[in-house]
Amino acid sequence: MNKQVTNPVNLTAEEFIYPGNRACSGCGLSTLYRIGLKALGRDSIFVVPPSCLTVMQGLYPIAATQIPSLNVTFASTAAAATGVRAALKARGKENIKVVAWAGDGGTSDIGIQSLSAAIERGEDFLYICYDNEAYMNTGVQRSGTTPRGAYTTNTPIKGKIQKNKDLPTIMAAHNPTYVATCSAAYPLDFHNKILKAISLKGMKYIHIHTPCPSGWGMEERLSITVGKMAVNAGLFDLYEVENGKKTLSGPSAKLLKRETLPRIDEYLKAQSRFRMLTEEHVTELQAEIDAKWEKYRQEMG
Repeated sequence: MNKQVTNPVNLTAEEFIYPGNRACSGCGLSTLYRIGLKALGRDSIFVVPPSCLTVMQGLYPIAATQIPSLNVTFASTAAAATGVRAALKARGKENIKVVAWAGDGGTSDIGIQSLSAAIERGEDFLYICYDNEAYMNTGVQRSGTTPRGAYTTNTPIKGKIQKNKDLPTIMAAHNPTYVATCSAAYPLDFHNKILKAISLKGMKYIHIHTPCPSGWGMEERLSITVGKMAVNAGLFDLYEVENGKKTLSGPSAKLLKRETLPRIDEYLKAQSRFRMLTEEHVTELQAEIDAKWEKYRQEMG
């Protein structure tokens, strides 16, 4: 297993994406993609459904990425990755990494069936979900991971009224080889977890909290700041699950030592998508976070 800890000194200077791409200013995905490619290297093939990543990469012959990429339908990402892995095995090229990289809509909603089936079968590839908490590429519509109270273009009156799906927990319940959560605000943690994932055989799943300035209604310069707010307030947890055991990692592990966490208010106020939240809803959310972390302290502290 690869135990290298990435830092700015040992991070490779080689780039696998060209400087020009179609990402929005402040896009959390663009940071993740650049750093993720450094961990994966050139011996990789990507399988990508319709998403912001499709737009950011561009299409042949003007693609920004230097990695071979197969664009597939929304529902078939994990199924197509299964086929790519089988084809490489048949040709004796099992050293090439197969990476499915999709958004939250293509993972939690439209693509969850093929992903669930791939994990159940024990396929051998890495699935990465960048979760910007809505269908951003098609105009900011709600997805299964859109949080309660968030404004989207198809929840315009009171914001989304349902709670979001806890997709990493759903995936962990399938018992894949490895599950990890990451944040675009902590790209080196993402790099480390990719290195671990690709060192393991079987199905691996990485879920990334990915700030989106245009969809979340925040200043472009605050993308990293807002991402860190979510982690440091205990709203989004960084962890790994191996052999059924959940372990907090990075900044989230340090939160276990704190008796109280920063309140969630500043995170919510930084984004116009939460402008419809009532004080009652904010209080409920804070209570849920506090209860979650009290349970963590009892189990892991």
